Amino acid sequence: MGYASHLACSVCQAEYPVDRVMNLCEKDGRPLQVVLDLKRLAAERGRDGWWTPDRHNLWRFGGLLPLDFDSPDDRPQITTLGEGHTPSLAYDHPLAARLGCRLEVKDEGKHHRGFGGNPTLSFKDRGMVMTVAMARKLGLTRLAVPTQGNAGDSLAEYAVAAGIEAVIAMSPDTDLPVLGKVAAYARLHPERVRLDLVPGTIVDCARKIREEYLPRGYFSVATFQEPGWRTEGKKTLGLEMAEPSGDRLAERRWQLPNVIVYPTGGGTGVVGMAKAFDELEALGLVGPDRPRMICVQSEASTPIVRAFDSGAADIEPRPPGKTIATGLNVAQNIGHINVLRIIRESGGCALPVSEAVIAATIRDEWRMRRFAWSPEGAATLAALPELADRGMLRPGDRVVLVNTASAEKYLPTIRDSLDGGL
Repeated sequence: MGYASHLACSVCQAEYPVDRVMNLCEKDGRPLQVVLDLKRLAAERGRDGWWTPDRHNLWRFGGLLPLDFDSPDDRPQITTLGEGHTPSLAYDHPLAARLGCRLEVKDEGKHHRGFGGNPTLSFKDRGMVMTVAMARKLGLTRLAVPTQGNAGDSLAEYAVAAGIEAVIAMSPDTDLPVLGKVAAYARLHPERVRLDLVPGTIVDCARKIREEYLPRGYFSVATFQEPGWRTEGKKTLGLEMAEPSGDRLAERRWQLPNVIVYPTGGGTGVVGMAKAFDELEALGLVGPDRPRMICVQSEASTPIVRAFDSGAADIEPRPPGKTIATGLNVAQNIGHINVLRIIRESGGCALPVSEAVIAATIRDEWRMRRFAWSPEGAATLAALPELADRGMLRPGDRVVLVNTASAEKYLPTIRDSLDGGL
């Protein structure tokens, strides 16, 4: 598997074979990560000889991923649909101008000319393309995921494309475009996709997967439950933020942002980006300074915010609320302990945004700039005034907001905010 060396627990560092099919660490029940042999990678491919910038998908990062697109042993297992390689767009916002920051939007929900594009218009495709490829590599043919929506949409898409089976457990309250698409796939491809509607939230869906489908031979690819595969896909967000572009391209000069504002439900992207930055440093491509990681949550569900503010190492679950930013409605996750550690080590913070402010941001930004934010993405923009007050945004900073999905996936919930239509 490319330069993948072994699996390691993200907390206790216990090690396991990289080709072992397993979920959580057997010693402490915490998430696993894929460890790469970076010394061998550097010796064989150079500092960034594994990087293929003219490949317009996330597989441009080749040997820095657990499956290498350029390897004849790995390539047959990869079913790419163009995922990743999305742009970071300059975003004209008066607060950024006043502070002297460069504000960018990592736009995961739209296809842009000259770039790749996520097939289901969501950043979840990054994790799922890697998950399905790793599953095929290890001979797994039946996967199951509990989801707030977008992860299920993504797994259904890749299961059909790759010829494996997938169970999608989601709430009947899931945003209708997502629910309708997964239902259509289940109807059109019943041999590949099964939709199980479970009242409640992702926690209830996860219970259904554990109790009903795992005993029947399905493998759980819930957030942080698989052995680091989704994290490996999501780390490409950070690699794309750092890779040479513009006036840095000729010099092949890698550079990290100063601030990343990330809408955080489970937090796989936070862990993935931090892993990417550590690997780039190990290869000598960036220094030890890290972007200040800002995790934004809806006031309806704030496990990370509460734990961060109290100084706790891990979250204390409470019942979830109700939010239009459905991807943020994750009341508990086994990987939140790592998210909190990364926030603190980076000098970042966690903060909540009200439902009213999220909705107003979607409406105002559409009217003023004709930019259609997903609710989760809008939460990152809505957090900027509070971040400025806290001194988290400084003159000269490059600040990247992550717009995780297309606004179209949240209709009709946010239709009233998009007067005139998309």
